[in-house]
Amino acid sequence: MMLHIPNVLTPAQVRAMRAAIDAADWVDGRATVGAQGAQVKHNRQLPEHSPVALEQGRLIQQALAVHPLYFAAALPLRTVPPLFNRYSGGETYGLHVDGAMRPLPGGGTLRTDLSCTLFLCEPEDYEGGELVVVDTYGTHEAKLPAGDLVLYPSTSLHRVEPVTRGERVCSFFWVQSMVRDDVRRAMLFELDQTIQKLRARLGETEETVALTGQYHNLLRMWSEV
Repeated sequence: MMLHIPNVLTPAQVRAMRAAIDAADWVDGRATVGAQGAQVKHNRQLPEHSPVALEQGRLIQQALAVHPLYFAAALPLRTVPPLFNRYSGGETYGLHVDGAMRPLPGGGTLRTDLSCTLFLCEPEDYEGGELVVVDTYGTHEAKLPAGDLVLYPSTSLHRVEPVTRGERVCSFFWVQSMVRDDVRRAMLFELDQTIQKLRARLGETEETVALTGQYHNLLRMWSEV
């Protein structure tokens, strides 16, 4: 499941975040990938332990914590602190798959079930730079408004097209979900959204209560916490 999550950050939050990160020191993006990724990755990043990156990443996580659509889709258990990258002058990231495991600050490891890209610039600010995700249903592109996020399975091959004009600035991070399997997670999301629509149309009814019970029983059966 590849999903557009709108309005994670407000325009004011995006402006403040850009002011903070644009003034920071950026490094070669190959510092955070393995040997395979380093061959196809050409961009810049904020260092993982940069105070600016850590503070702005906390603000993103706070915004996600109160975003109901994100929670329903991701069912997040653990999240890697958000990182930040930028592309310009033909920079690109060739076709690759994200590593299955990521270290967590303070120790421990996260299984990467979901990959997230949060756009911090408007689509008209740059040419190229589309996030291209390849899965069993074909090839999909994402180039979203500032403050919007795209969520997709980390098992997918994906790339970032060369940025030929302007600059593409994003945050990116990985999530370990309570539900490992993407198909089951998508089923739960569809069921949740259907329940919400029925509630909005009919109010709380015997049927919505029953469907909510089925949702939670499936989540109880499939979750790993």
